[in-house]
Amino acid sequence: MKKLKLKDGVEIFYKDWGSGQPLVFHHGWPLSSDDWDAQMMFFLEQGYRVIAHDRRGHGRSSQTYSGNEMDTYAADVAALVEALDLKDAIHIGHSTGGGEVIRYVAKYGKGRAAKAVLIGAVPPVMVKSDKNPEGVPISVFDEIRLNTATKRSQFYQDITLPFYGYNREGAEISQGVRDNWWRQGMMGGIKPQYDCIKAFSETDFTEDLKSVDIPVLLMHGEDDQIVPFETSAKIGITLLKKGTLISYPGFPHGMPTTEAATINKDLLDFIRS
Repeated sequence: MKKLKLKDGVEIFYKDWGSGQPLVFHHGWPLSSDDWDAQMMFFLEQGYRVIAHDRRGHGRSSQTYSGNEMDTYAADVAALVEALDLKDAIHIGHSTGGGEVIRYVAKYGKGRAAKAVLIGAVPPVMVKSDKNPEGVPISVFDEIRLNTATKRSQFYQDITLPFYGYNREGAEISQGVRDNWWRQGMMGGIKPQYDCIKAFSETDFTEDLKSVDIPVLLMHGEDDQIVPFETSAKIGITLLKKGTLISYPGFPHGMPTTEAATINKDLLDFIRS
């Protein structure tokens, strides 16, 4: 297994396959690089170099006590990019990973990042506040924290239903997809996953979005029950200098898995444009 040892001793697991222009995939909470299987295989066959890492505290990376916040996540990505000497890279992030992408690109991407893609992503900011009155109430994230801390295994099974839209009438439920989500979540550490809830819900990416001057594609399901479209991509697109938005009626939060054929095609079109 490939691992990068960072200055603070944390080991970051990553996959690095193929050759060609590098595509770097950033996963959501509380998952791992395995959540990108459908994209890694597809783009490898299209002739791209595909790279994905397990965020600190998640998957096969070190189960960290500290550093479980966006600035450190972005710095970890910068260290991986430098170690692999990636240039002209396209960074693709889902959910929490979308926040990680835009923070990385804003702080470290100049001269190395060519484009960015945010899929069902948390920016600009999720939590409700005086400055973000249409956001999600903090009580929702407090409940996620409580469930993660006290009954993580069962909670990680239950949350797959809204995550993939499997709670909608007529949905074709894949037990394998649900089991794989649970498997990935339980691989990571409870403490860093608990801390990450604050990172994905309370980090404000407004200035990051405004500062980025490379092309950015926003892809979001209009039936996203985890990161509501109305308070995320619909606002985020107004803050970008070179932004493009594709919204998908009826698609759930986990659309890179459930709607991989559509997502992969639109991703490929953007990458080639």
